[in-house]
Amino acid sequence: MAATDHNMLVETDWLADNLSVPDLVVLDASWHLPTQDRNAKQEFLAEHIPGAQFFDLNALSDETSDLPHMLPPTVKFASRMKEMGIGDGVRLVIYDSTGIFSAARCWWTFRVMGHDDVAVLNGGLPKWKAEGRPLEDGPATKRAPKHFTPRVNAALVADLDDIKGYVERGGSQIIDARPAPRFLGDVEEPRPGLAMGHMPGAKNLPYSQLINRDRTLKSPEEIASALTAAGIDAGAPIANTCGSGVTASIVALALATIGRPDTSVYDGSWAEWGIPEKNLPIEKG
Repeated sequence: MAATDHNMLVETDWLADNLSVPDLVVLDASWHLPTQDRNAKQEFLAEHIPGAQFFDLNALSDETSDLPHMLPPTVKFASRMKEMGIGDGVRLVIYDSTGIFSAARCWWTFRVMGHDDVAVLNGGLPKWKAEGRPLEDGPATKRAPKHFTPRVNAALVADLDDIKGYVERGGSQIIDARPAPRFLGDVEEPRPGLAMGHMPGAKNLPYSQLINRDRTLKSPEEIASALTAAGIDAGAPIANTCGSGVTASIVALALATIGRPDTSVYDGSWAEWGIPEKNLPIEKG
């Protein structure tokens, strides 16, 4: 795949030139916060990049969990991918309707499942549309089933015990991708009932600092500068967290473009850590 920045991003002109390549599958992984009152599936039916399939972040999750869109069981994921015609040997390009947002979570999910031939469309649907490129509407074209072999890369996933260990004993930096007011505990969380603040020792790097005005990802040099400004050592172990594991994946994507594709994402994120009944350590300010 002729992608940029360590094969994690592709540009719109590259995708336009390669849409008809047989082993390339484009996924629309758009997802919106509950407070936005938007329906990503309906928006996909109204317009999407030609040939794209819809990746439903909520449906393709662990629906037995009380936490939002947790990673699905491997059997479920492999079965759904087979139904969608996404399998071994397929190259994936993922986009979303925000620019770079939920596409990063989908990118991370495939990498966790062992499918590394996956990239994010830089600038997503907004950039594609701004350039006047073709769109289509209606349901996705049905693809022939294709076998998907999951090969879980557990190193890319952090769970509650991992983060507790990092807080108590060190061993990894924790990057929190939430906006500063939420990190500082100055405002309530969008999910009702969660505590305010952050994990002790975490460093705040709001994901918005990694995105350009045109909704593309910032350059590797700018990403490295943002990490330095936030007091983060780009060469040391890193676990990424946020509200529910979506924007933490944006930080993981940004880190991958500067040569760190090995950082983890805390799947439960603040949706888990911030549950008052868990009595986990929390700092403010």
